[in-house]
Amino acid sequence: MVKEQHTSGAGAIGIFDSGYGGLTVLSGIRSLMPEYDYIYLGDNARAPYGSRSFESVYEFTLEAVAWFFSHGCPLVILACNTASAKALRTIQQVNLPTMNPSNRVLGVIRPTAESLAGLSRTNHIGVLGTEGTIQSGSYEIEVEKLHPQLTVTGEACPMWVPLVENREFDKPGADYFVKQHIDRLFAKDALIDTLILGCTHYPLLLPKIRQFLPPHVKVVSQGKYVAESLKDYLYRHPGMEERCTKKGTIRYFTTESPEKFKQQASLFLNERVDAEKTNLIPL
Repeated sequence: MVKEQHTSGAGAIGIFDSGYGGLTVLSGIRSLMPEYDYIYLGDNARAPYGSRSFESVYEFTLEAVAWFFSHGCPLVILACNTASAKALRTIQQVNLPTMNPSNRVLGVIRPTAESLAGLSRTNHIGVLGTEGTIQSGSYEIEVEKLHPQLTVTGEACPMWVPLVENREFDKPGADYFVKQHIDRLFAKDALIDTLILGCTHYPLLLPKIRQFLPPHVKVVSQGKYVAESLKDYLYRHPGMEERCTKKGTIRYFTTESPEKFKQQASLFLNERVDAEKTNLIPL
């Protein structure tokens, strides 16, 4: 599919997002497993994915997976709820067997759903996410499989990603949009006592979210749980664990401007980064 092979990243774990939010997942993973090598790719030129069609998200995500495989990554994490919701299952079942059956692609929705065990007293869960994630019903599906006693209610928050990426997430103007969607969610189900932040951008809005949440509501942010799930996955799959190299390196790639990526990445990471420009090849 992708003719050019880049062996310099051979053995690194690939982390993919449509934009910058996946850096919160990467941060959680690196905190728990700093010894591994990582490659982060943001498809910033085509972000955000949240309002795009299933077909477009699947196509773009498949191109990214092929890109990671061409760079030698044996394991790719879709650190994007929309990509996990709209593309992961098809890629795993249809594309992976022909692309590279020994490689693996994992998402963020199932680990988040797994983390819900024992968290809710009322058995009522809320999900805040992009339009694509909420419309897909992916959280309802995964939670039903794992915790059939739980009721899941979702609320799409289309303005929240732009608030973060335009650095308005901590400004007074964000209050209206945050309160609006939290109020709508609890109007649908007042019994919610556990809230999933179903978009990797949303942790930056957490102070605002807590400001308008009832004080007893627990908030599930994904970085910690995805990291713990990945560590467990590698423990249970020693063959894959052996293929993942451990020199503690990290490389960042973007499909847009490396300078812009470096500036925006500082919102999500407590360190300066160098980014490289790349292109995704249509399949």
